[in-house]
Amino acid sequence: MTDMTVDDSAADRLESALSGRIDRSAMDTVANLAHQVSLPELTRLVHTTTPLQSAVLFRVLDKDGALAVFENLTPSYQADLIQNLREPEIADIVEGLDPDDRAELFGELPANVTRRLMSGLDAEEREMTTAVLGYPKSAIGRYMSPEVLSLHEDWTAAEAMEVVHSRIDGPETVYLLPVVGPGRVLLGVVSLRNLIAADESTVISEIVRDSISTHALTDREEASRQFLSHRLIAMPVVDEEERLVGILTMDDVLDIVDEEDAEDIARSSGSEPLDRSYLSSTIVRLVRSRIVWLLVLAVSAILTVQVLEVYEDRLDQVVILALFIPLLTGTGGNTGNQAATTVTRALAVGEVRVRDLGRVIWRELRVGALLGAVLGLLGFLVAGLVYGWAIGLVIGLTLLSVCIMAATVGGLMPIIAKRVGADPAVFSNPFISTFCDATGLILYFSIATAVLGLS
Repeated sequence: MTDMTVDDSAADRLESALSGRIDRSAMDTVANLAHQVSLPELTRLVHTTTPLQSAVLFRVLDKDGALAVFENLTPSYQADLIQNLREPEIADIVEGLDPDDRAELFGELPANVTRRLMSGLDAEEREMTTAVLGYPKSAIGRYMSPEVLSLHEDWTAAEAMEVVHSRIDGPETVYLLPVVGPGRVLLGVVSLRNLIAADESTVISEIVRDSISTHALTDREEASRQFLSHRLIAMPVVDEEERLVGILTMDDVLDIVDEEDAEDIARSSGSEPLDRSYLSSTIVRLVRSRIVWLLVLAVSAILTVQVLEVYEDRLDQVVILALFIPLLTGTGGNTGNQAATTVTRALAVGEVRVRDLGRVIWRELRVGALLGAVLGLLGFLVAGLVYGWAIGLVIGLTLLSVCIMAATVGGLMPIIAKRVGADPAVFSNPFISTFCDATGLILYFSIATAVLGLS
């Protein structure tokens, strides 16, 4: 408890020192405080301060500490930080990164900076980094580690262990070892545990087992979800000819899934994801992430206003109908959003595929009918007792219809988005809410016209 209190206090004082004027004495203070702060706290401070303040903090960290903190930053924030570091400091950090992490960083930097940093790498590191950069940003090959320790099928366990010992410090992981044949064609994998347990004379081909692999051009989220669904510790990556080109590890998969989930959550609420922490984002960046969606939704909401204008004469005849508009539009939007969120998640984890469209529509139609029956009965009783049974019948039938429509549309839209190659999250909550508002009002006034005999 005492150590934690000291660390928190030092972190607060370090944050305060970084926020003030930085001169020689201030740099000494920052250096002294930085040595009292834990690595997670240093990472948090670098991630939540401005790039210039972060650069000041970086300059007082030793090489290992700076690299450890740098690896925990998002690529976009790494790129901002690079702009404020001196060339020797940048070279040391870039050289210490794994090829896949280095490729992510280079993807965020200007071309001239990337060329300069690439020229400072040795030939082997440059070749591996170039190989990863050759894949599209959306492909899993961009996030694999090309530095993979593979075994040949005709080696003995003793020979394989000798290779593992000699190259233990190079690869990102040695817990799962791909086995290759002629031309580096992937044959399977051997776990380090099984290799250690095998008799020294055992040939690798005798203990190899089938592996779950992915193609280097596979979409990064699809490959990551497959990785997690099979509870893997590593997964070989192959090219079109099934040749081993790299390996995907758990830390890379978790980063991808976190980024994709953050993007889905942001877009489902009508905004763009931030590429850096909230506190270190400028006001302009925060506004930019939200304004486009607000404008789109504002324009689309005009449809709802036009629907009300069309049925204005019905409202004049039965003013009481206006009281229930928020209830009905809110119920439709919430029902649609629930269905969309459920189906979007099912698509993400592979539980639902595009070809399941018919099954999803049929399920959501029944779910919507049951939800609508419960809410409609409740609405009929409450509204009927207070405003008369004719109004109660209008409200009950509208709730039933709106729930069926909203649940069906909510389940349908993410699959359509997936089919046309769009992000299902974009098609979900914001647009579904607007669609259900307008369509729900049309259903509401149509039912009211029929039941109450309006003209």
